[in-house]
Amino acid sequence: MAGDQSSNARPNVLIIVADDMGFSDAGCYGGEIQTPNLDSLAKGGLRFSQFYNTARCWPSRAALLTGYYAQQVGRDLVPGKGGGAGGQRPAWAGLLPAMLKPLGYRSYHAGKWHVDGPVLAGGFDHSYSLDDHDRYFNPRNHSTDDTRLSAVGTNAGYYSTTAIASRAVAMLAEHQSGHASAPFFLYLAFTAPHFPLQALAEDYAVYQARYLQGWDTLRKERFENLRKLGFPAAGFNPIRTESLPGWNLPADQLSAQIGPGEAGLALPWASLSKEQQVFQPVKMALHAAMVHRMDIEIGRVLDQVRKMKAWDNTLILFVSDNGASAEQIIRGDRHDQTARPGSAGTFLCLGPGWASAANTPFRLYKCWVHEGGISTPLIVHWPARIQSAGQWRHAPGHLIDLVPTVLEVTGGKAAGGPRPPMPGKSLVPAFGSDVPVSREDLWWFHEGNRAIRVGDWKLVAEKDKDWELYDLKNDRSETLNQAQTHPDKVKDLVKKWEKRMEEFKAAAPAQSPPAKGKKGKRT
Repeated sequence: MAGDQSSNARPNVLIIVADDMGFSDAGCYGGEIQTPNLDSLAKGGLRFSQFYNTARCWPSRAALLTGYYAQQVGRDLVPGKGGGAGGQRPAWAGLLPAMLKPLGYRSYHAGKWHVDGPVLAGGFDHSYSLDDHDRYFNPRNHSTDDTRLSAVGTNAGYYSTTAIASRAVAMLAEHQSGHASAPFFLYLAFTAPHFPLQALAEDYAVYQARYLQGWDTLRKERFENLRKLGFPAAGFNPIRTESLPGWNLPADQLSAQIGPGEAGLALPWASLSKEQQVFQPVKMALHAAMVHRMDIEIGRVLDQVRKMKAWDNTLILFVSDNGASAEQIIRGDRHDQTARPGSAGTFLCLGPGWASAANTPFRLYKCWVHEGGISTPLIVHWPARIQSAGQWRHAPGHLIDLVPTVLEVTGGKAAGGPRPPMPGKSLVPAFGSDVPVSREDLWWFHEGNRAIRVGDWKLVAEKDKDWELYDLKNDRSETLNQAQTHPDKVKDLVKKWEKRMEEFKAAAPAQSPPAKGKKGKRT
């Protein structure tokens, strides 16, 4: 119970999700960004070095809240069955709050939703849902308990990261005053640091001059920081000029709409023009400011948990929904080149150069299933049960593991009717020691990009390209493709990947094609 720290009380659960945050952005994962609250959670808890998401927003949220791969529940594309951002879960694919409700939990949501169906129908008792992903200062589409709110006016003093935390704090305060005898589940889903790069001026000022040295140097700095922190990083993998999202604006449009300082590729920093070397650090400073502010607001929520005397028996889990993004598009209110960087009148994206640095030490980024797209920090904090404070855990894990983990510590059961077995595994054994989590494989498919990991071997391919094979024990950065030297291993893993796809096709609900003009919005 909230406020009751006895060993037999059901724990409170707080899951915090960042959006498009790079693997090495937080200080406790090698970053230079000021994240004292996340760092404190890591110091008092555990950090996982090989934890994975799905490479994209909506499939990650489906996996996190259902305990299934997104393809199993219609929330990512399955060839011949449909699904995706507009896909609908089958009735058996209940969300975590519905699984906790029979145990007496009260459940709260604040922030991004991007799951099919109304929030309260998913089992939450209260929600603040920010559904406008194009505006940090004046959103037009947000709601409380599934009831639409008025658009926020210009200069209203609103900033979404702060507003999300404020709503969460208010929900917890109401829980303490009206439901103190019940345990709580809080799903805190920030939109930061997803594009557009919009930040408070005071936060931007902290980092304005920090990134003048460029993304090549930053990646080296973060790599060395990770090694000093005890992260098992293999040889250094420099930034490469690699694939880009197919929907990115071409270079001439980027230059015309953003200005001559924009760069469409992750080129060596020394090869950039003077205009680019002046402009590009602005974008990373804004990204850093957004992560910085998110950490500040996380601190306010954590303070509320302490005020409730629920700190010791609250299981806190922090993750990112995918790697940092190489996307470069413009939408929302478009981009005003004369507006203050990061203000409501601007629309900038991080781009491939800085995304590569943010995802140090890995390759590629959001949407890809190479390590840069699917690797996330996982910080776990729970004083009542975790005694190995400050340690790393190296067993591979995935967002599908969070529901089994929460169900084990709370005594809950999966919601819904007859269903396939959950593919995830509880991480609870790893809370005590760095033990392997027994599983057959981990599997990915998104936008035609595909991968499977079995033990330390990973088979991965970009859309319409050949399979690549990597030994992740010695090459997490995916630098040495061993597909030609181990053809039998490639064949074996291809069979395993295809077997999973057939299983998921059988489980996935058939989806009607979206109505014309109603395709899921890219985010």
